[in-house]
Amino acid sequence: MSHDVTPSTDSPFRPEPTARDQAPQFVLPLVVRIEKAAPPARTDALETAARAVLVMLGDERSVGDGEWAEAVRDWQDARIRKVVRRARGAEWRRAEALPGITVTGKAAEVRVFPPVPLDGWPKELARLQVSGTDLDDPEPPGEADTTAPVLWLSPDLDMSAGKAMAQAGHGAQLAWWELSDEERAAWRDAGFPLAVRTADPRRWSELTTSGLPLVRDAGFTEIAPGSCTVVADHPALR
Repeated sequence: MSHDVTPSTDSPFRPEPTARDQAPQFVLPLVVRIEKAAPPARTDALETAARAVLVMLGDERSVGDGEWAEAVRDWQDARIRKVVRRARGAEWRRAEALPGITVTGKAAEVRVFPPVPLDGWPKELARLQVSGTDLDDPEPPGEADTTAPVLWLSPDLDMSAGKAMAQAGHGAQLAWWELSDEERAAWRDAGFPLAVRTADPRRWSELTTSGLPLVRDAGFTEIAPGSCTVVADHPALR
Protein backbone atom coordinates (compact mmCIF):
# COMPACT_ATOMS: atom_id res chain seq x y z
CA MET A 1 0.00 0.00 0.00
CA SER A 2 2.05 2.84 -1.34
CA HIS A 3 2.10 6.67 -1.22
CA ASP A 4 3.02 9.69 -3.42
CA VAL A 5 4.24 13.24 -2.81
CA THR A 6 3.45 16.16 -5.07
CA PRO A 7 5.06 17.87 -6.85
CA SER A 8 8.28 15.85 -6.63
CA THR A 9 9.39 14.28 -9.89
CA ASP A 10 10.59 11.20 -7.97
CA SER A 11 7.87 10.67 -5.43
CA PRO A 12 7.51 7.42 -3.50
CA PHE A 13 3.86 7.36 -4.58
CA ARG A 14 3.78 8.32 -8.25
CA PRO A 15 1.84 5.73 -10.29
CA GLU A 16 4.25 5.94 -13.25
CA PRO A 17 7.70 4.28 -13.01
CA THR A 18 10.48 6.40 -11.48
CA ALA A 19 14.03 5.87 -10.27
CA ARG A 20 12.53 4.55 -7.05
CA ASP A 21 11.31 1.49 -8.96
CA GLN A 22 14.88 0.56 -9.91
CA ALA A 23 15.87 0.29 -6.24
CA PRO A 24 15.35 -2.94 -4.28
CA GLN A 25 11.81 -2.83 -2.96
CA PHE A 26 11.08 -3.03 0.77
CA VAL A 27 7.87 -2.90 2.78
CA LEU A 28 7.09 -1.66 6.28
CA PRO A 29 5.05 -4.34 8.08
CA LEU A 30 2.34 -3.21 10.48
CA VAL A 31 0.24 -5.68 12.46
CA VAL A 32 -2.99 -4.59 14.14
CA ARG A 33 -4.38 -6.64 16.99
CA ILE A 34 -7.99 -7.57 16.31
CA GLU A 35 -9.41 -9.88 18.93
CA LYS A 36 -12.81 -11.29 17.97
CA ALA A 37 -14.51 -10.18 21.16
CA ALA A 38 -12.99 -6.70 21.33
CA PRO A 39 -11.90 -5.21 18.00
CA PRO A 40 -10.56 -1.64 18.15
CA ALA A 41 -12.54 1.29 16.80
CA ARG A 42 -11.61 2.23 13.24
CA THR A 43 -10.40 5.78 13.93
CA ASP A 44 -8.38 4.61 16.94
CA ALA A 45 -6.69 1.99 14.73
CA LEU A 46 -5.94 4.54 12.00
CA GLU A 47 -4.42 7.03 14.43
CA THR A 48 -2.39 4.33 16.17
CA ALA A 49 -1.01 3.05 12.85
CA ALA A 50 0.03 6.57 11.84
CA ARG A 51 1.79 7.08 15.17
CA ALA A 52 3.46 3.66 14.80
CA VAL A 53 5.05 4.78 11.53
CA LEU A 54 6.33 7.95 13.20
CA VAL A 55 7.64 6.01 16.21
CA MET A 56 9.63 3.78 13.83
CA LEU A 57 11.01 6.78 11.92
CA GLY A 58 11.95 8.59 15.13
CA ASP A 59 13.50 5.61 16.91
CA GLU A 60 17.26 5.80 17.50
CA ARG A 61 17.61 2.31 15.98
CA SER A 62 16.29 3.68 12.66
CA VAL A 63 18.91 6.40 12.16
CA GLY A 64 22.67 6.74 11.93
CA ASP A 65 24.36 3.46 12.79
CA GLY A 66 21.25 2.00 14.43
CA GLU A 67 20.45 -1.67 13.92
CA TRP A 68 17.43 -0.87 11.70
CA ALA A 69 18.92 2.15 9.92
CA GLU A 70 20.07 0.39 6.74
CA ALA A 71 16.70 -1.27 6.22
CA VAL A 72 14.89 2.02 6.86
CA ARG A 73 17.16 3.84 4.38
CA ASP A 74 16.69 1.17 1.72
CA TRP A 75 12.93 1.30 2.22
CA GLN A 76 12.75 5.10 1.98
CA ASP A 77 14.91 5.10 -1.16
CA ALA A 78 12.30 2.99 -2.96
CA ARG A 79 8.49 3.04 -2.93
CA ILE A 80 7.57 3.46 0.71
CA ARG A 81 5.17 0.56 0.81
CA LYS A 82 3.30 -0.34 3.96
CA VAL A 83 1.23 -3.46 4.48
CA VAL A 84 -1.15 -3.90 7.39
CA ARG A 85 -1.96 -7.42 8.55
CA ARG A 86 -4.15 -8.54 11.43
CA ALA A 87 -3.47 -10.90 14.31
CA ARG A 88 -5.14 -12.20 17.43
CA GLY A 89 -4.36 -14.62 20.24
CA ALA A 90 -1.30 -16.76 19.57
CA GLU A 91 -0.67 -14.97 16.25
CA TRP A 92 -0.31 -11.67 18.10
CA ARG A 93 2.00 -13.22 20.70
CA ARG A 94 4.25 -14.61 17.94
CA ALA A 95 4.32 -11.20 16.24
CA GLU A 96 5.23 -9.52 19.54
CA ALA A 97 8.21 -11.83 19.89
CA LEU A 98 9.81 -10.40 16.71
CA PRO A 99 11.93 -7.21 16.83
CA GLY A 100 9.63 -4.22 16.52
CA ILE A 101 7.67 -1.64 18.50
CA THR A 102 4.12 -1.92 19.81
CA VAL A 103 2.19 1.36 19.84
CA THR A 104 -1.08 1.67 21.71
CA GLY A 105 -3.98 4.06 21.20
CA LYS A 106 -7.15 4.37 23.23
CA ALA A 107 -7.69 0.63 22.84
CA ALA A 108 -5.94 -0.18 19.55
CA GLU A 109 -2.59 -1.95 19.47
CA VAL A 110 -0.37 -1.82 16.39
CA ARG A 111 3.08 -3.38 16.15
CA VAL A 112 5.47 -1.93 13.57
CA PHE A 113 8.50 -3.84 12.36
CA PRO A 114 11.69 -2.77 10.58
CA PRO A 115 11.27 -2.80 6.79
CA VAL A 116 11.72 -6.16 5.05
CA PRO A 117 12.30 -7.06 1.38
CA LEU A 118 9.05 -7.30 -0.56
CA ASP A 119 9.50 -11.07 -0.88
CA GLY A 120 11.34 -11.55 2.43
CA TRP A 121 8.68 -11.41 5.13
CA PRO A 122 9.38 -13.34 8.37
CA LYS A 123 7.22 -16.46 8.30
CA GLU A 124 5.41 -15.39 11.50
CA LEU A 125 4.16 -12.29 9.67
CA ALA A 126 3.79 -13.73 6.17
CA ARG A 127 1.08 -16.12 7.34
CA LEU A 128 -1.05 -13.33 8.81
CA GLN A 129 -4.04 -12.18 6.77
CA VAL A 130 -4.35 -8.79 5.11
CA SER A 131 -8.11 -9.12 4.66
CA GLY A 132 -10.55 -8.92 7.53
CA THR A 133 -9.46 -5.52 8.81
CA ASP A 134 -12.97 -4.11 8.50
CA LEU A 135 -13.42 -1.96 11.58
CA ASP A 136 -16.13 0.48 12.57
CA ASP A 137 -16.46 3.46 14.87
CA PRO A 138 -19.17 2.68 17.45
CA GLU A 139 -19.70 6.45 17.69
CA PRO A 140 -18.62 9.13 15.21
CA PRO A 141 -15.23 10.58 16.17
CA GLY A 142 -15.39 14.08 17.62
CA GLU A 143 -14.07 17.23 15.99
CA ALA A 144 -10.33 17.14 15.42
CA ASP A 145 -8.12 19.43 17.48
CA THR A 146 -6.52 21.47 14.71
CA THR A 147 -3.81 22.80 17.04
CA ALA A 148 -2.32 19.31 16.58
CA PRO A 149 -1.60 17.55 13.26
CA VAL A 150 -4.63 16.21 11.40
CA LEU A 151 -4.44 13.58 8.67
CA TRP A 152 -7.42 14.26 6.45
CA LEU A 153 -8.80 11.29 4.50
CA SER A 154 -10.50 11.66 1.15
CA PRO A 155 -14.31 11.64 1.40
CA ASP A 156 -14.48 10.15 -2.11
CA LEU A 157 -12.79 6.79 -1.49
CA ASP A 158 -14.08 3.66 0.20
CA MET A 159 -11.07 1.98 1.81
CA SER A 160 -10.83 -0.99 4.14
CA ALA A 161 -9.47 -0.15 7.58
CA GLY A 162 -6.17 -1.84 6.69
CA LYS A 163 -5.79 0.23 3.54
CA ALA A 164 -6.75 3.42 5.37
CA MET A 165 -4.24 2.62 8.14
CA ALA A 166 -1.47 2.37 5.55
CA GLN A 167 -2.58 5.63 3.91
CA ALA A 168 -2.65 7.45 7.26
CA GLY A 169 0.87 6.15 7.85
CA HIS A 170 1.92 7.54 4.46
CA GLY A 171 0.50 10.94 5.35
CA ALA A 172 2.28 10.99 8.70
CA GLN A 173 5.55 10.06 6.98
CA LEU A 174 5.21 12.84 4.40
CA ALA A 175 4.66 15.36 7.18
CA TRP A 176 7.73 14.01 9.01
CA TRP A 177 9.86 14.45 5.89
CA GLU A 178 8.77 18.07 5.54
CA LEU A 179 9.58 19.07 9.13
CA SER A 180 12.85 20.48 10.44
CA ASP A 181 14.89 18.49 12.95
CA GLU A 182 13.61 20.76 15.72
CA GLU A 183 9.98 20.31 14.66
CA ARG A 184 10.43 16.55 14.47
CA ALA A 185 11.96 16.47 17.95
CA ALA A 186 9.09 18.53 19.38
CA TRP A 187 6.49 16.22 17.81
CA ARG A 188 8.32 13.13 19.06
CA ASP A 189 8.77 14.53 22.58
CA ALA A 190 5.03 15.28 22.74
CA GLY A 191 4.24 11.64 21.89
CA PHE A 192 3.27 12.25 18.25
CA PRO A 193 -0.21 13.69 18.88
CA LEU A 194 -2.40 13.52 15.77
CA ALA A 195 -5.95 12.93 14.60
CA VAL A 196 -7.29 11.11 11.56
CA ARG A 197 -10.58 12.35 10.15
CA THR A 198 -12.48 12.19 6.87
CA ALA A 199 -12.62 15.62 5.27
CA ASP A 200 -15.82 17.39 4.33
CA PRO A 201 -16.07 17.28 0.48
CA ARG A 202 -15.81 21.06 0.13
CA ARG A 203 -12.88 21.22 2.53
CA TRP A 204 -11.18 18.35 0.68
CA SER A 205 -10.90 20.31 -2.54
CA GLU A 206 -9.23 23.14 -0.63
CA LEU A 207 -6.87 20.76 1.17
CA THR A 208 -5.67 19.06 -2.01
CA THR A 209 -4.64 22.41 -3.50
CA SER A 210 -3.23 23.90 -0.28
CA GLY A 211 0.39 22.85 -0.77
CA LEU A 212 0.26 20.59 2.29
CA PRO A 213 1.77 17.10 1.88
CA LEU A 214 -0.56 15.03 -0.29
CA VAL A 215 -0.61 11.26 -0.69
CA ARG A 216 -1.33 9.94 -4.17
CA ASP A 217 -1.65 6.18 -4.03
CA ALA A 218 0.35 4.06 -6.43
CA GLY A 219 -2.67 1.85 -6.92
CA PHE A 220 -1.26 -1.54 -5.92
CA THR A 221 -4.44 -2.45 -3.99
CA GLU A 222 -8.10 -1.41 -3.70
CA ILE A 223 -8.05 2.01 -5.42
CA ALA A 224 -7.05 3.48 -8.76
CA PRO A 225 -3.45 4.65 -9.32
CA GLY A 226 -3.00 8.35 -8.64
CA SER A 227 -5.95 8.61 -6.25
CA CYS A 228 -5.50 11.36 -3.66
CA THR A 229 -6.01 9.65 -0.32
CA VAL A 230 -4.63 11.80 2.52
CA VAL A 231 -3.57 15.39 3.20
CA ALA A 232 -1.18 15.85 6.13
CA ASP A 233 -2.20 19.06 7.90
CA HIS A 234 0.60 19.71 10.40
CA PRO A 235 0.51 23.15 12.09
CA ALA A 236 4.18 23.71 11.29
CA LEU A 237 3.49 23.22 7.57
CA ARG A 238 0.48 25.51 7.20
